[in-house]
Amino acid sequence: MSEERVPLREELDVKDTWDLSDIYPSDEKWEEEFAEFAKLSDKYKSFTGRLCESAGTLLEFMKFDDEVSLMIDRLVNYAQRKSDENTADTKYQAMVGRLMNAFVELGSATSFVTPELVAVSDEKLEGFYRECKGLELYRRAIDLVRVKKDHVLSDAEERLLALAGDVTSAPENIFSMFSDADLRFPDAAGKDGKAHQVTHGSYIPLVQSADRVLRKNAFESLYHTYDGFKNTCAATYAAEVKARAFRARARKYDSPLQAALDGNEIPVEVYTNLIDAVHANMQYMYDYAALRKELMGLDELHMYDLYTPIVSDVDMKINFEEAKDTVYKALSVMGEEYLSVLKEGFENRWIDVYENVGKASGAYSAGARVHPYVMLNHKDTLNCMFTLAHEMGHAIHSYYSNKFQPVCYSDYKIFVAEVASTCNEALLMQYLLEHTDDKREKAYLINYFLEQFRTTLYRQTMFAEFELKTAEMYDRGEALTAESLNALYRSLNELYFGEGVVIDSEIDLEWARIPHFYYNYYVYQYATGYSAAIALSQRILKEGKPAVDDYIGKFLKGGCSASPIDLLRGAGVDMSTPQPINDALALFGELIGRMRGLMKD
Repeated sequence: MSEERVPLREELDVKDTWDLSDIYPSDEKWEEEFAEFAKLSDKYKSFTGRLCESAGTLLEFMKFDDEVSLMIDRLVNYAQRKSDENTADTKYQAMVGRLMNAFVELGSATSFVTPELVAVSDEKLEGFYRECKGLELYRRAIDLVRVKKDHVLSDAEERLLALAGDVTSAPENIFSMFSDADLRFPDAAGKDGKAHQVTHGSYIPLVQSADRVLRKNAFESLYHTYDGFKNTCAATYAAEVKARAFRARARKYDSPLQAALDGNEIPVEVYTNLIDAVHANMQYMYDYAALRKELMGLDELHMYDLYTPIVSDVDMKINFEEAKDTVYKALSVMGEEYLSVLKEGFENRWIDVYENVGKASGAYSAGARVHPYVMLNHKDTLNCMFTLAHEMGHAIHSYYSNKFQPVCYSDYKIFVAEVASTCNEALLMQYLLEHTDDKREKAYLINYFLEQFRTTLYRQTMFAEFELKTAEMYDRGEALTAESLNALYRSLNELYFGEGVVIDSEIDLEWARIPHFYYNYYVYQYATGYSAAIALSQRILKEGKPAVDDYIGKFLKGGCSASPIDLLRGAGVDMSTPQPINDALALFGELIGRMRGLMKD
């Protein structure tokens, strides 16, 4: 019998669930709009061969495409949010599946767009802008298509790639169904013999426990289960790597990494410089591991010892209402405009708070146009309070971008997606440190801050290196098997943790449970975003309103109206250099010293 039973969806208090009726009042209304959406391929096809015949035709198409984008936003957010409420519910699985099929058809129907935009001459296009002032709005959007001229294929080839979309997206879908809907873990017993239910949502709280027996048993419950499916997991991930390689080669990129970063206007060097900068600062990680081992009084520091707080006698139980109140106060430095949006999200059911049977694991923010939706799996922990601050940072970024940018520029680039969220976390941490005089509580918080550096800058960079190296393995013709993936992942753990940590054999399989490995080189942005966020939060705390005005006005409200690098420069951070990463890691080193000093007092 598990200590705490995970409730069914219908057992939750409605106030703790998000309100999807803000998108559609019923499934029937979704079906009605989906029926209309399914007919749009013919309208798109009507522009084939004549997209750039006149300025008026091009403007008509761009406006139509904006309208379709709004429809897609509604359809996707309703179906996907419903599916995530209970991933085992076949009704909403089917809705998402039908959408995916429709997107494949739509992708085929719009395959002519890029080739035709690329083919038009600069002179003709400039004439269009002069003739039709309304078209000027779309200049940057059109330029972003035309700049990829070397990677645009013939009309027929583009149609084939679009048709292949359903196949190349399959690995992520398979992983999600396997990991979220099908996989179950044995309960883990603590030293008192009590059983604790192990789920994706409960795992981190369990390995944060002061009970080392429980930590170890939860760790083994999770990874021994994945071990039973390691070949399936390897085949699924290998398919993802092959799909990326196929797309990159088809579009004549030098590598899948270049192909993935190109869409965000990010040079490959930003990715590789991150890995190099972290490698150059690895000693801080080794120092932290040594400090953790010393303060925990352990003969050996194992992987399941890395998450439990070093200051074991500080119990910070934080329920959701307390978490909201603290986050609100911590972000007061952002001013009334920002706080008003935060309050609206708290009070108007933007958030789905608690875990239920079948609910998707983890947490995210979905930037729907009607308003953002935030999924949590809240436990009463400090980590979950930081998750709330993090996801509301995403949500408010989406809110501002949607409100202040036209449709074509409202969807900010992935590279900056983690900046606003992590800036909120940094501001929350500074607030908590300033509002306690208790040395052990302060040490507890500093340890949490250190863990953010470990798990965000170091861990996510290790993930990024794993993605890069598996692509290189495939490019060299090496098989991506469970054995080879385990060996690679183990070697990375040995590099990133050093000799001060016992690299338990179970951790070799961690790659098998990371959903972000199916997000096409996404994880590095957690590390670059964290570095940028540390810089932004420090500027906000030091300079106040001028920094806040730059941050909100030039960054949060910017959408993708400029390149991510330029948007961040406007807010005061230059991510074209490794300086923010080096500065963040230097702060990590200072915090280790501060922690050591506090614990000696």
